[in-house]
Amino acid sequence: MNPQTKRVAIVTAASRGMGKAIATELARRDYQLVLMSPSEAVLETARQLDACAVQGSVTSEADIHAVVELAIARHGRIDAVVNHTGHPPKGDLLALDDAAWQLGHDMVIGNVIKMARAVTPWMQKNGGGAFVNISTYAALEPTAKFPVSCVYRAALAAFAKLYADQYGKENIRMNNILPGFIDSLNHAESLLQDIPLQRFGSVQEIASTAAFLLSADAGYITGQNIRVDGGITRHV
Repeated sequence: MNPQTKRVAIVTAASRGMGKAIATELARRDYQLVLMSPSEAVLETARQLDACAVQGSVTSEADIHAVVELAIARHGRIDAVVNHTGHPPKGDLLALDDAAWQLGHDMVIGNVIKMARAVTPWMQKNGGGAFVNISTYAALEPTAKFPVSCVYRAALAAFAKLYADQYGKENIRMNNILPGFIDSLNHAESLLQDIPLQRFGSVQEIASTAAFLLSADAGYITGQNIRVDGGITRHV
């Protein structure tokens, strides 16, 4: 890449919370941004960050292609992707119907697969790139509180490893961030007793981790699930 060429990043679910924080941090690090979110607020976020945006959903293959096409039309390349999404349906394990499970699939794993299909050829053309997928601390420690999320985010861990194995030789990396309880939502204070750091994480901490994983400083990290959870998970 020409040193004068700015890196180009796609960020999904970028209108608020962790997604907006990540987009803001990448803008600070001089990325050219292409954003997507179902919310009209993404257009204002794009204006604030001197970016461009598609108002669309990660569950729509047409919308995913639209954001990729916009990135190529505006900038001619894609160097980084942050796959972020909303929260899948919750409920009792066997009370959740097929539609809930299908929506969870489309939101958590199907979107990453579709984005990888669309973007990987451009990264191959560029000689490399990096994906970061925002997952959850419960991906590897399932909890009945988030059954759909746990199942498909565990699948996301497997997909990221398989993708990393296949495309590492082309200098294309993929990692997952596993956030704990982050201040983008209002959490019960009682949860703090289970968090060794005794506080909720900040969206900025997630944003900084994502920026690191996309950077050359993380050039030897791929196929990993990076826990940013204040120590709440127990497995070693």
